Amino acid sequence: MVFFGYEPPAHCSAVTFDVREIPFSSRGSWLDVSPVIGLHETSEHLHLVSHQIGMHAVLRFEPPAGATVEACAESLRWRLDGETVIEAAFETADTIRIRGRSAPLRIADATAVLTPFTGTYFFEDPVDGSAVFTSYGTGRRYRVTAITGSLSLEGVEALGSHARAVTVSGAKGWEVAIEEFETARPPYRSVGSFDGVVAASAANFGEYLESVAGWRSDRSPAAALAAYVMWSATVAPRGFLTRESMLMSKHWMDKVWSWDHCFNALALAPAGGTLATDQLLVPFDHQDASGALPDSVTHSEVLFNFVKPPIHGWALRELRAITDVPKLGEIYDRLARWTTFWLESRRVAGHELAHYQHGNDSGWDNSTAFDLDRVLEAPDLAAFLVVQLGVLADLADELGIEARWRSAQQEMRESLLAELWDGERFFAKGAHGRSATTSLLLLLPIVAAEHLPAEVVENLTAQIAEHLTEHGLATELPSSDQYESDGYWRGPIWAPSTVLIENGLRRAGQTDLADEVSARFRALCERSGFAENFDALTGAGLRDRAYTWTASSYLYLARQAEERATDKETP
Repeated sequence: MVFFGYEPPAHCSAVTFDVREIPFSSRGSWLDVSPVIGLHETSEHLHLVSHQIGMHAVLRFEPPAGATVEACAESLRWRLDGETVIEAAFETADTIRIRGRSAPLRIADATAVLTPFTGTYFFEDPVDGSAVFTSYGTGRRYRVTAITGSLSLEGVEALGSHARAVTVSGAKGWEVAIEEFETARPPYRSVGSFDGVVAASAANFGEYLESVAGWRSDRSPAAALAAYVMWSATVAPRGFLTRESMLMSKHWMDKVWSWDHCFNALALAPAGGTLATDQLLVPFDHQDASGALPDSVTHSEVLFNFVKPPIHGWALRELRAITDVPKLGEIYDRLARWTTFWLESRRVAGHELAHYQHGNDSGWDNSTAFDLDRVLEAPDLAAFLVVQLGVLADLADELGIEARWRSAQQEMRESLLAELWDGERFFAKGAHGRSATTSLLLLLPIVAAEHLPAEVVENLTAQIAEHLTEHGLATELPSSDQYESDGYWRGPIWAPSTVLIENGLRRAGQTDLADEVSARFRALCERSGFAENFDALTGAGLRDRAYTWTASSYLYLARQAEERATDKETP
């Protein structure tokens, strides 16, 4: 299978990819190897990139001129004249092994300038002769130790603008280890052969692949690649992330936003409830006194300037349909506080409907729905709360807890229909009146389909169908004057809106349209990879090309499609 124009090399196993699109990394690591070195900025060379204290390209790899790169789940290879000349693999989460034949490799400081507050200091460690780069950007050390071959150091202890690099070479081949650590660590000692490191990495990924996508078949040809995107973007607990967490990407979107984790949790569900539940709870570890979740969390920052939509009740419901979920009492308490935030802190006195303070709160940052006003009482928010209140009510009954969630749900449902439905379509309300654009956001109440009158569901279904292009659901009607092909939430196809609407259509009994939405999105991923979003008319991948919620959504939809196909085949 060829994905987005990349022909996998025959000698790689498990899954292959174009490292220009997807970083080479390993589960648990805060490192990756990629040409992406900044916000939408790439280099001709691959770099060792760290995601501690933000994204920092620390070291630049300079192989012989003309070398090309091939990437597998278990190893990264530079090839010259048809032969592998240099190969890299993750030995552990913080250690990369690299070996070469006769071709040398120059490993250079990526910043080039050292001041008292920025850049990289470079020195030779007198204890073991290793070459050490100390980064102001990450506040960590990067030690290069020769296992075989020799190191030639350039710019040792130099200040200011200066080349700082180590070249590793050896007439009969060479091998080095590169470690990321904090202040001190014993001299590096090899614990096994390079081939053993590659085999162990392949086995680790293979085990993960079977756990999350053991259901896959020829009907889901991109399942292994999707699992790799998730596996490689997963980091070990560190800093503000207190659980193993799946970043949106190990490119520049290296955070956990407080709704993307829901889709990642759903994709992890086949691997077991504990793994998926931990993913669901990541942002809840930073829930504030009001019950609000942060906008995002990563290694060194927790942002509360915005929130994200309350889809967590919906996610919990879907998660429990796949696997047993532990810690239900804890989850209930946290979900109740999150819901109370919306009911107490985001409602104007005398208003039943809660409001967003900005498009960022909705997750649809620049949707046309927010052009009239940024502060809106929006129908998607009310629908999410209807679903979440119902989930809380059911969970309270299950746990034997008395609560008023059911009556609150009914009141929210009635207000959604009375205040934001004009008889034909939903709209949002702001200080300057109605916002009734052709944004797909205004059709998201389909998620609460079982709580809506049949005629409302019929109208929503017909309007959703108008957004369906050859490739999937456009977030702005393509015929609209406000449609933009690369307009973020003003046109492109996105994974979360696709999953939420597909799920709502299916629960509404609109299975034909749901099947079509699912099939077109899956085909889009199989053709264009796991981009942040996609051009709705051409299907081209846009922006970040290694987005976990896109990969997770593909797996979630593909697993369900596999189950439906299997059911049809079973007599």
